[in-house]
Amino acid sequence: MSLRSTWGLFSPREIDEGTRLLLGHLRVAPTDDCLDLGCGYGAIGLALAALAPQGQTLLVDKDFVAVDYAKRNLVDNRLTNARAQLSNGFDQIDPACRFDLIASNVPAKVGKELLALLLHDAHARLRPGGRLYLVTINGLREYMKRNLLEVFGNYDKLKQGAHYTVALAERVETPSARRAPPRSL
Repeated sequence: MSLRSTWGLFSPREIDEGTRLLLGHLRVAPTDDCLDLGCGYGAIGLALAALAPQGQTLLVDKDFVAVDYAKRNLVDNRLTNARAQLSNGFDQIDPACRFDLIASNVPAKVGKELLALLLHDAHARLRPGGRLYLVTINGLREYMKRNLLEVFGNYDKLKQGAHYTVALAERVETPSARRAPPRSL
């Protein structure tokens, strides 16, 4: 794939080390519906769309320049099963949308309150069995572990590199979340 970028976007010269680490550990089914949260110019989302050709991929970012470049990169790489749109986190994503996979290179300076909100929103938007893949700087590793365990009830450290950690959490349907059929009286 070829990617175009510009100054002012994250890692404009090349795909950054954290994103490369994340891309090396994604497991994507051909039919997965995917979300690239905070897509930048689209490196993760384009990979998701290519790996899930029978699914749909949505790329979102709060920066209109990033979304513009993500759209251009989708067209340049002929990925017709994906689209990019402006959204600050989940706020502009259709509330009915559900995903099999959400991936994000989490910005280190986003703030812990926003990170917690994003985790709760991601959990709500994943289908049962859906996966959340995150790459963070190593300094956030323990924070992410605690919060993923709290929100998802599970955490898997897929890879820890020199500067970044790739984590996975899965939306597991708990017995209390299942509804029993109504009983006849």
